[in-house]
Amino acid sequence: MKLNDIKFTSIGKVADFATLQTTRLSETTLANTEAASNFLTDVADVFLFVSRIIKETFSRNFEFKEFFYQCFKIGYKTLPLISVTGAIMGLVLTVQSRPVLIDFGAVSMLPGMVIVSLIREMGPVITALICAGKIGSGMGAELGSMKVTEQIDAMEVSATNPMQFLVVTRVWAATLMIPLLVLYADAMGILGSWIGANIKGDVTFTLFFSQAFSHVDFIDLFPAVVKTFFFGAVIGLVGCYKGYNAGRGTESVGLAANSAVVLSSLLVIVVDMIAVQITDMLI
Repeated sequence: MKLNDIKFTSIGKVADFATLQTTRLSETTLANTEAASNFLTDVADVFLFVSRIIKETFSRNFEFKEFFYQCFKIGYKTLPLISVTGAIMGLVLTVQSRPVLIDFGAVSMLPGMVIVSLIREMGPVITALICAGKIGSGMGAELGSMKVTEQIDAMEVSATNPMQFLVVTRVWAATLMIPLLVLYADAMGILGSWIGANIKGDVTFTLFFSQAFSHVDFIDLFPAVVKTFFFGAVIGLVGCYKGYNAGRGTESVGLAANSAVVLSSLLVIVVDMIAVQITDMLI
C-alpha cells in the first residue's frame, strides 16, 4: 500500500469518527430539547388546570352535595388511621426523649417539648404524608379509572361539568379537611404522650396538659395550622391532576396513583421547608 493511500484511509477514518460524534451530539441535544419541551408543557398544563379550578370554584353551580360527601370521605373515613398514627407519634417521642431529659435533669420539660414538636412539625408533616398516601393515591386511582372507562367523556357529553363535579369538590375538601385531621392527630399525640409518660412515671392528665400548654405560644400554633391548608391543596391538586390526565390504558391507573403519592409527598416536604423559612424570618 502506498503512502498516499494510507493518508487517505486515515483521513477517512477520522472523518467517519467525527461524523459519528456529531450524530451522537445531535441526538443528545435533541433528547435534551425534547425533555425540556415536555417539562415546560407539563408546567403550562398544571397552571391551566389550576386556573380552571379557580374559575369553576366561583361559578354559580357549585356541587355542594358532592363537596360534603368528599369531606366525609376524606375526613371521617381517615380518622382511624390518623388516630393510630397520632397516638404512636406522641408515645414514641415521649419514650425516646425521656431518658435524655432525665440525664440533663430536665424531665419536667418533657410535656412541653413533646407538644411543641407535635404542633410545629411532626404532626402536620407526618399527617400530611399519611394523607398523601391514602387520599392522593385514592384520587389518582379513582379519576384515572374514570378516565380509562370513558366516564369523564360521558359526563361531558351529558352536559355535566366533570371539572367542577370531580376535581373542584375533591381539591377543596382536601384543603379544608386535612387541617382538621392534623389538629386531631395532635390531640391524639398528646394523649399518646401522656400514656408514654405514665409507663415509667405517674402524672395526672390535668398536670401533664397544663405543663404541656404552658410552653405553647401563638407563634407555634398559627404557622403550623396555616401550612396545613397548603398541604391539603397540594395533595388534592396533584391527586386530581394525575388522575384526570391519566392515559387510556389500564396500566395508566396504577401510574397515576403511584405518581400522585410520590409527587404530593415531595411537594409536602418542599412546602414545609418554605413555611419553616418564612416562619423563621417572621419570628
